[in-house]
Amino acid sequence: MSFKNIVDLHTHTDNSFDGNHSTMFLAETAFMKGIRAVAFTDHLEMDAFYNGNFDKTAIQSFFEVAKARSAFNGKLIICVGAELGQAVYDKAVSEKLLDTMKYDFVIGAIHNLPEIQDFYYMDFSDESIDYMKLLEEYFDWELKLAQWAKFDTLAHLTYPLRYIVGNYGKSVDMSKFSEIIDEILITLIRNEKSLELNTAGLRQPIGVTSPDESILRRYKQLGGKLLTIGSDAHYAEHLGAGIDKGYELALKCGFDKIALYQDRTPTLIPIE
Repeated sequence: MSFKNIVDLHTHTDNSFDGNHSTMFLAETAFMKGIRAVAFTDHLEMDAFYNGNFDKTAIQSFFEVAKARSAFNGKLIICVGAELGQAVYDKAVSEKLLDTMKYDFVIGAIHNLPEIQDFYYMDFSDESIDYMKLLEEYFDWELKLAQWAKFDTLAHLTYPLRYIVGNYGKSVDMSKFSEIIDEILITLIRNEKSLELNTAGLRQPIGVTSPDESILRRYKQLGGKLLTIGSDAHYAEHLGAGIDKGYELALKCGFDKIALYQDRTPTLIPIE
């Protein structure tokens, strides 16, 4: 199935520490791929905002995305965005940033627990790591983030599973977290925030979206209406990757529209 309104609201330029291509090159690639709208959402890790030089990243990224938006005006919808990592670990800094920068779209994410490295870098083959306890703490922080609610969409709700399950093949009984996941989803709905359908897992060992079909169905069942979609691309070739499969999954779960954010306000775009 091919879709005409391909929207990719989670991408990274070389202003992200793990990004690889310039904003202008990514914009050009998105246009050539026939993508209708793209948000450039570079990493701003709020628990290391100043000592990790993310304050400088924020300015550089904002400037370059605004320049690309001007260059592609009328050809491609470009949203000036940011992925705020661990925003609730330093709410004052996070809120000051959001008061200062006029973003179109803000992603809320948790990549690491306080004083612990990103799940991406952890060696889950180490039997001394109680990954179920880490997941419990992770979902507690996801709930706190949903309650803070100063973002637009909650990113990759099951992020640690990319590595625990996908890369290390560990078994995770997700039923143990169903209650808190429900609470997170209900909080998003109450606060009129979106849930992100992140398609990166489709090209990674885990092989599924984040969240997967079961959580997406539950979100719909609980009354969820706002859904964003993003490839989490860190390379130009991954722009739009998996969005078509993500749309098929969204339709299967009862969603017929996707949210596109401009000036922090969602517009619902028909999937078909």
